[in-house]
Amino acid sequence: MLSADPHRVGPAAVRPQSAPLRVSRGLVVEDRQTGFVGAVVAVEKSGGQHLVVLEDRHGTRRAFPLGPGFWVEGRPVLLEPPAPARRRPTGPRSASGRRLTASGSYAVEGEETGAAKVARASRIWVEGRHDAELVEKVWGDDLRHEGVVVLLLEGVDNLARVMAEFAPSPTRRAGVLVDHLVAGSKESRIAQEVAAMPGGNNILVLGHPYVDVWQAVRPERLGLRAWPQVPHGTDIKHGTLEALGWPHDSQADVAHAWKRILGRVHSYKDLEPSLLGRMEELIDFVTAPGTR
Repeated sequence: MLSADPHRVGPAAVRPQSAPLRVSRGLVVEDRQTGFVGAVVAVEKSGGQHLVVLEDRHGTRRAFPLGPGFWVEGRPVLLEPPAPARRRPTGPRSASGRRLTASGSYAVEGEETGAAKVARASRIWVEGRHDAELVEKVWGDDLRHEGVVVLLLEGVDNLARVMAEFAPSPTRRAGVLVDHLVAGSKESRIAQEVAAMPGGNNILVLGHPYVDVWQAVRPERLGLRAWPQVPHGTDIKHGTLEALGWPHDSQADVAHAWKRILGRVHSYKDLEPSLLGRMEELIDFVTAPGTR
């Protein structure tokens, strides 16, 4: 309610008025009560109310109820749900002429975009921002259609804590995609520990064999025969860029390189099968009959 708007304090003559503003992806918003600043990455509907999910520059995501209590570009706003828009699939067509999503599944013709969809209680986690961006590019349409939210772990070392906080159940499942899930790796050990936790049978941890998700992009898409072998102990991203002769001294160089790599990904055909199968399994796991 506007009467409870935290922006409206002080003498009436100087109270700023909250202007209605429809949420759009990428909009930078500040929550005035907590000071959290982030870009809009999703709008959900949970417990009968709309939530806006913000992601800050460190990749941390937090959800807030839509309404008053936000600032945009230094002005108070009352955030409203995005305007519904009809989806017009633009992907390739199957042999029968139906549109396909980037993941290769059938697109849902006429589905509304921008409108908040009830988010599932079951969730999928990935290790970091690059993983999330790759998943969004290939499986984003499928995940939105199913109401599955993808969250960041910020590193596999956080997996046990995040799963304990999530408290999975038979109807509230957790799917996790991790890098370098091979026998004897740290990631494999952590996955085994999580499986033994209370409710562990409602957690599915899957991964690809690559040290970094970059290597799940087919190298030929970047004109390479293979991704370079980076010596153990060398940062995989900086080491890869140095071996390729690309700028590699700063995080800006890494960000530019990832943008270049991601730009070569247009569909599932640009990814290695070892990632494709694992991601499809996770989606099936968190959307299985009986889950919510």
